[in-house]
Amino acid sequence: MLGETGDAWLTRLHMQLARELRGQGWSQMNIASMLGTTQSTISRQYQKPIAQLPGSADELTVDAWAKEITGGLLSVGQSEELLRQRFIIEFQFTGNQVLRFDKTLTGLDLEDDQNEHALIRRLEWAIGRINSRLVIPVIPNVGMNIAACLTSANSPEDVAAVPGKITAIDGELRTHGKPQFGSSTHLAEMLLKARKSDSSKCSIINIRPPGDYEGTDIDAVQDACNQLGWELADANRSGLEDSNSEIDVILDIGDFGWEPSLYILAENPLEVVDKCHAMINALAGEN
Repeated sequence: MLGETGDAWLTRLHMQLARELRGQGWSQMNIASMLGTTQSTISRQYQKPIAQLPGSADELTVDAWAKEITGGLLSVGQSEELLRQRFIIEFQFTGNQVLRFDKTLTGLDLEDDQNEHALIRRLEWAIGRINSRLVIPVIPNVGMNIAACLTSANSPEDVAAVPGKITAIDGELRTHGKPQFGSSTHLAEMLLKARKSDSSKCSIINIRPPGDYEGTDIDAVQDACNQLGWELADANRSGLEDSNSEIDVILDIGDFGWEPSLYILAENPLEVVDKCHAMINALAGEN
């Protein structure tokens, strides 16, 4: 694990672990203690885009590894004292509890069908990362969804999403099935249109924008984007208005019989969930 490639593997793993554990309610201090770093480092990494790797197969392996390690750490709990940490990677705790993980990284890219399978898995992980406490209050009346595509996508059938939306039941988020391609025409079309202006964006999620019966609070959305350093584009019932710049957020202020919507875009499903959380916090006036 020496050199720039090994450093990139570790950086991505570290960042994904911090996001997974933070999404499960762990404090930055406990995350830092468990991962052998400082609270300020965790805070800085949480604000940065996820580190990219030379091979998409390695990205999938590291992301899956982070998910696996997170599950193990959650089973132990953040209050346990960490006795030893080493790579390849083993956590030893009091009470003779040991977690060990060993993965092979190749630097190879996935085949097309493997890429599609990997995209579905990332969508599943991303859905599990959604913070219900933050998101439930801003779920639109028409429902919320998350969608993603490969860079080769040309039609809504090439975009994967959750069938039948993501809904809230008894304070928990629920889906009506596993993500699959061709499941959300409207969200898929919005993503594909956005990609014509910003090809780096391959994932999208929708929430309800701030406002009341008098209309959408456009200024609040613009202020949140300014705070986050994001680019805002406009949309209407006909779709996304022409834009020649990078796009992070799309605002549709709605119309008679047409509910307002706020769309957040990112390079991948895991990042779009993180950006969704950041937008909700910014709209609420939180850092």
